[in-house]
Amino acid sequence: MKAPRVTLDQWRTLQAVVDHGGFAQAADALHRSQSSISYTVARMQDQLGVPLLRIDGRKAVLTDAGGVLLRRSRQLVNQASQLEDLAHHMEQGWEAEVRLVADAAYPNARLIRALTAFMPQSRGCRVRLREEVLSGVEEVLQEGVADLAISSYSIAGYLGTELSAVEFVAVAHPEHALLGMGRALSVQDLHGHMQVVIRDSGRQQPRDVGWLGAEQRWTVGSLATAASFVGSGLGFAWLPRHLIERELREGTLAALPLEQGGSRHPIFHLYSNKDKPLGPATQILVELLRTFDTAPLDVPIPALEQVSAVMNQDD
Repeated sequence: MKAPRVTLDQWRTLQAVVDHGGFAQAADALHRSQSSISYTVARMQDQLGVPLLRIDGRKAVLTDAGGVLLRRSRQLVNQASQLEDLAHHMEQGWEAEVRLVADAAYPNARLIRALTAFMPQSRGCRVRLREEVLSGVEEVLQEGVADLAISSYSIAGYLGTELSAVEFVAVAHPEHALLGMGRALSVQDLHGHMQVVIRDSGRQQPRDVGWLGAEQRWTVGSLATAASFVGSGLGFAWLPRHLIERELREGTLAALPLEQGGSRHPIFHLYSNKDKPLGPATQILVELLRTFDTAPLDVPIPALEQVSAVMNQDD
């Protein structure tokens, strides 16, 4: 890659001339001589081969090309300043990245709100969010590739902070045969019907969760796929209420009237990497995750673009 011919200092000088209204004013702002400012800008024009300023009376005015380059240079100088700030924060122990793994059943709305609140405090720290299912969260944490983990399991050897419970509801399509019985359903009623379950993403000791007594079972890779299958009439499943609230409200899914066990309420916990001390950015994110864990799920979610920005800073 060819080395740049123009330095960041030269771009800053041009910006000062334009922003402060002339060479003399830029010299005062930058605490340099006027001749130094003039030479820097002239040298830039020679190096670029493009006129940046023209003299209009006693005032230096941007050319069309100069205007385009100046706008782009502001982005460049700003990014360089952010890079220097990030290096300074890292020197003070501020992390460059926080890695968060969450069970796919945990409400995304709460994660989005926490990450949106984290963004203005992040100081350039990236967030890498990874979704796993069941024991997959535990494996990622134990492998040391996550700083924080949200799981419904009690992970041996880790002290977790209790979060809220997530309600799972047994549901089926409104025209499913189980709902056509018109009475409270027993375990025996479920035996002869297809159950849709979500595959554990863990590799070492994958687990089955929930009632699995159906003679037929289909295993899918995500909660969204399970909801689509059940909504199409292909069996029944226990799904997070927050994921299917609209379908329940609109009547495209219906809760099964089970005699018992129609809903489950696993409690989620927030864990941290026990082999790595929490840095200041991670500690801030922990507090925000705890704060927004209890936030209502029916309030508007902040713009996803904001979350994408904080998760991909400095990529």
